[in-house]
Amino acid sequence: MKNILKFLKPHIVSVMVIIAVLVLQAYCDLSLPGYTSDIVNVGIQQGGIDEHIPEKITKTDLNNLFLFMKKEDIETVQKAYKAEKENYVLKDIEHTEKLEKILNRPMLMVSELEANVKGKSMGLKEVKMLPEEQRIKMLDKMKEMPEAMLEQASTIYIKNAYEKVGMDTDKIQSTYILTTGGKMLALAFLGMLVSVMVGLLASRVAATTGRDLRSGIFKKVVGFSSAEFDKFSTASLITRSTNDIQQIQMVIVMLLRMVLYAPIIGIGGVVKVLRTNVSMSWIIALAVIMISILVFTLFIIAMPKFTMLQNLVDKLNLVTREILTGLPVIRAFSTERHEEKRFDKANRELTRTNLFVNRAMTFMMPTMMLIMNGVSVLIVWVGANGINDGQMQVGDMMAFIQYTMQIIMAFLMICMISIMLPRASVSATRVNEILTSETMIQDAKQPKQIEEKKEGSVVFDHVSFHYPNAEEDVLHDISFVAEAGKTTAFIGSTGSGKSTLVNLIPRFYDVTDGSICINGVDIKEVSQHDLREKLGYVSQKGILFSGTIASNIMYGNANGTKEEMEEAAKIAQAEEFIEEKPRQFDSIISQGGANVSGGQKQRLAIARAVAKNPDIYIFDDSFSALDYKTDVTLRKALQEHTADSVVLIVAQRISTILHAEQIIVLDEGRIVGKGTHKELLKNCEVYKQIAMSQLSEKELKKDIEGKEESIHE
Repeated sequence: MKNILKFLKPHIVSVMVIIAVLVLQAYCDLSLPGYTSDIVNVGIQQGGIDEHIPEKITKTDLNNLFLFMKKEDIETVQKAYKAEKENYVLKDIEHTEKLEKILNRPMLMVSELEANVKGKSMGLKEVKMLPEEQRIKMLDKMKEMPEAMLEQASTIYIKNAYEKVGMDTDKIQSTYILTTGGKMLALAFLGMLVSVMVGLLASRVAATTGRDLRSGIFKKVVGFSSAEFDKFSTASLITRSTNDIQQIQMVIVMLLRMVLYAPIIGIGGVVKVLRTNVSMSWIIALAVIMISILVFTLFIIAMPKFTMLQNLVDKLNLVTREILTGLPVIRAFSTERHEEKRFDKANRELTRTNLFVNRAMTFMMPTMMLIMNGVSVLIVWVGANGINDGQMQVGDMMAFIQYTMQIIMAFLMICMISIMLPRASVSATRVNEILTSETMIQDAKQPKQIEEKKEGSVVFDHVSFHYPNAEEDVLHDISFVAEAGKTTAFIGSTGSGKSTLVNLIPRFYDVTDGSICINGVDIKEVSQHDLREKLGYVSQKGILFSGTIASNIMYGNANGTKEEMEEAAKIAQAEEFIEEKPRQFDSIISQGGANVSGGQKQRLAIARAVAKNPDIYIFDDSFSALDYKTDVTLRKALQEHTADSVVLIVAQRISTILHAEQIIVLDEGRIVGKGTHKELLKNCEVYKQIAMSQLSEKELKKDIEGKEESIHE
C-alpha cells in the first residue's frame, strides 16, 4: 500500500480534486434519503404541512387554544400573532421553537375534544365551563406522550385550522411533494454528473500513473548492466512492466473511486443516522462488527495466496517464453509431450491458486448480502415497534434503512478493494524493486572525455574479473595493448573467458581489479554514452530488430547517408543477397531476424557496426556462420576499412585470425600465449593443440617452418 501511495504522489493535486468532488457526491447521496423521508412523513402523512405551529388561524380556534394555557403563555402567543379581520397571522418567526412547546399539547387537546363533539365524552363546550386550574391539569396527562405523536397531532390540527381560514390544503400538499421531488431529481442528476466526473478523473490518474511506471521501468531496464539482467529474469521484467502495472492501475481506480468515497459516505451516514434516530444506532454497530469479522477472516485465509499469484504468473511466462523461443529444438527432439506437461504444471498451479482466492472471495458477497438483508429486517422490526409506540414515523424508518445501507455499502466497497489490494500491493513492491534498484555500473560524477588520437589504443592493465556473487575469478591478471590499425584476436577453448573479456570494454560488467584504458583514459572515468559512441560491437548472437534492412544497418548512425549504408553492406558482403530481394534495403526484417539466415543475420550485424564508423571494433565470434570464401573476402574488405581503428576479434576458428597482428590465447581465464600465428605455433602449446585440431599437417608444417606462402592467402 505504501508503494501505491508513493506512485500517486506526483498526482496529489488531482487526488485532492477527486476528494473534493467525492464530498459533493456524498452530499448528494446522503441528502436523498432525507427527502424521501420528508415526502412520506410530510408530503403524504402530514398533507404537505411541515410547520408545527399554524401560520394562520381563526380567532375562535386561537381562543380555544388559550383555554389550556397559562396567562404568561397566552401573552407570549398574543405577541407572536397579529390580528387580521377574523383571523390571526404569525408575525414572530424567530421564536417558533418556544411557541411549539406552548402550543403542541393544547392543539392535541383541542383536536381530541373536537373529535368528541358527538357526545361520546366531554366536548369543548363542557371544558370551557371548567375552572382554569382544572383545564391546565388536563394537559399534565400528556407529559409522557412521545414527541413524534405530538408533532403528528399538531399537523392534523394545523391542517384543519388552514381549512377553516379558507386555505387550499390539497394545493399545499401537491406543491410540497412536487417541490421536494424536484429537489431530489436535481440532486440525483448532480450526483450522476459528479460520479461520471470522478470516474473520468480516477481513470486519468490511473492511466497516467501506469504510463509513468512503464516509462520508468523501461528507462531503468535500458540502463541495467548485465548483472541486473542476471538478477531479474527477462520473463519477470516483462511481467512487472505489464501485468503488475495493470494490477496497480486497476487498484488506483478503485482506490480513488471507492476507497476514498467509503469513509466519506460512511461517516456522513453515521451522522445522518444519529440525527434520524439514536435508539437504533446499535444495529449499525452490530452490522459493522459482523462485516469486520468476515473481512478479517477472509484476509487471514486468502492473503498468503495473493503473494504467490504474481510469482506463479512469472513462472508461467518463463515456461511459455522458453517453449515459444525453443520451438524448433522441441520439434527436432520430439519433446512436445514433455513441454506440454511442463506448461500444464505451471498453468495448473496458477489456476489452482486463482480458484482458491476467487472461491474465498465469492464466499464474501453472499455473506455480505445476508448481513445487509438481515440488518434491513432488524431495522423494520425495531422500527415498526417504534412507529406503533409513536416514537418515530414511517419516513424516518425508511430513511434509517437507506442510511444504514449506505454505511454498510461503504464497508462493502472497502471489502471489494480488499480483494484486489493484496495482489496490487505485491505488484507495487515488485515494480518498486525495479525502480529503486541500484545499477552496479554508474557514470563518474565528473566524467572525462576520450581524446581523439591518430594512434589510439585499448590497454588492459592487470585486469581480473568475477561475476557478482561468484566465488572465483573468471579472468586472472589480464594485460595487453591493442593498437589502432592492428587486429588483436582472442582464442581459446570454450569457457576460457574470451567473450567475458571483450564484454568488459563496453562496461556490460565492470572489472574487479585492474583497469581498462582507451587512449590513456580509464573507461570508468568516461560516461557510458561517450564510451559506447566509440565502439562498434557485434555480439556472439547476431541480433536484428523488426523493421527494414536499412533501419538495422543504420541503427547506430541514424543520420548517416545512403552511400554510407551501401558501403557498409558491401564491406560486410551483404550487398549480394540484399540486391536479390524485391525491395532491397527496404525489405522487411521480422522480429529477431527470423526471416533471414544465420549468415545473413551476421553480415547485417557486421554492416551495422561498420556503418557507425567507430574507433574500436569488437567482433565477438561474429564470423562463425560465414562460409570460408565469404569470411576471407569480408575480413579483407574490413581490414582496408579499419586501417585507423582498433579491431578486437573473438574467434573459434584459427582461419579467421591467421593474419592478426596480435593473437592472445586464453586458458581458464589466463593469458597463456601472446604473439602472431607463427610465433604461437612455436612457443604456445595450447594454441598448437587448437591449430592441430583445425589445420592439416601440411599447413602446420608450412607455418611452423615460417614459409611465406599459405593456402589461406
